[in-house]
Amino acid sequence: MSEPMQQRGRLTSLDAYRGATIAGMILVNNPGSWSHVYAPLLHADWHGWTPTDLIFPFFLFIVGVAMPISFGKRLARGDSKRDLARHVVKRSSILFGLGLFMALFPTFSDWGTLRIMGVLQRIGVVYLIAATLYLTLGARGRWGALAIVLLGYWALMTLVPVPGFGAGDLSPEGNLGAYLDRLILGQEHLWRGDPWDPEGLLSSLPAVGTTLLGIFTGEWLVSQREDGAKVKGLLAGSLVAIVLGLLWGTLFPINKNLWTSSYMVFTAGMGGLVLGVFYWMIELRGWKRWSWSFVIYGMNAIAVFVGSGLLTKLMVRIQVPAAGDSISLYGWIYRYLFASWAGPLHGSFAFALSYVGFWLFIMWLLYRRGIFIKI
Repeated sequence: MSEPMQQRGRLTSLDAYRGATIAGMILVNNPGSWSHVYAPLLHADWHGWTPTDLIFPFFLFIVGVAMPISFGKRLARGDSKRDLARHVVKRSSILFGLGLFMALFPTFSDWGTLRIMGVLQRIGVVYLIAATLYLTLGARGRWGALAIVLLGYWALMTLVPVPGFGAGDLSPEGNLGAYLDRLILGQEHLWRGDPWDPEGLLSSLPAVGTTLLGIFTGEWLVSQREDGAKVKGLLAGSLVAIVLGLLWGTLFPINKNLWTSSYMVFTAGMGGLVLGVFYWMIELRGWKRWSWSFVIYGMNAIAVFVGSGLLTKLMVRIQVPAAGDSISLYGWIYRYLFASWAGPLHGSFAFALSYVGFWLFIMWLLYRRGIFIKI
């Protein structure tokens, strides 16, 4: 019989899952050339999904799973809910601030076109709302909140008319979320100055639902049930969520940029399925050796995400001579160290894979020295 999770300390499978997700983020965010990328490593153009569209919801799902575990430990050692609330506000503010810092780096001068929302900003907002719901509501109240988010967002996006487009327009320019982002934030502060933003304000609400489903999963994992029953229940519930998401997608299309309700249910199901496999392999079977690199990533997840993003932006800014002209350091490394022998497409993937390996080495150095950058 496996040792109960409450007696093990950290949940290794969750650290590995988090690390694999962050490694996936770095892989898809850093191809050698955006003109040469394998199709599964690109987001869907609009409706539909690719493996890349699973990565961000996986991370928000993991944020939810970790909440009952980490909060439970803090309450057990004597922290009050007020202490946890202060921690939540502080952590959310730091995440949002880091996102703005990354958007401004390295010039810190583009305030007029600063993208206000972004990946870290959404994580901060979603964490703040989901953690508040967790600390203030019981399980029944959180299920009610999830139902409101799921059905309310569906109703808003399909029934509320948008000036110039009408109701139910789910196009990039005509959907309600994009209209509110332009109205509240201003188009110049959206992603690339486009008329819509993949991490917009309204679509953060169903993203909260993703984290709520993670919270329910975390509560299931910290329950007193046998580990085998936990895995079976998690896998079964995940399969049900996947089917429900696909069925709902026939009415409200699966769409990462809109974070539609069907997308939220579907990706949470996929996230639970992957977590169930990790949990079975690592916690039940004891197969841990294969996951060491992911665990190293997972122990410094935000640090490696921020560090890799800042280095990429810096390499893109630095110009170096090449063939009588100048190109970015990023482009030079891709062209001469990867595309020169692997070709444009395979070289682009090799660059991305090497970038993941480079940051694994950096995180391994921190891991060896017991340095874990917590937020």
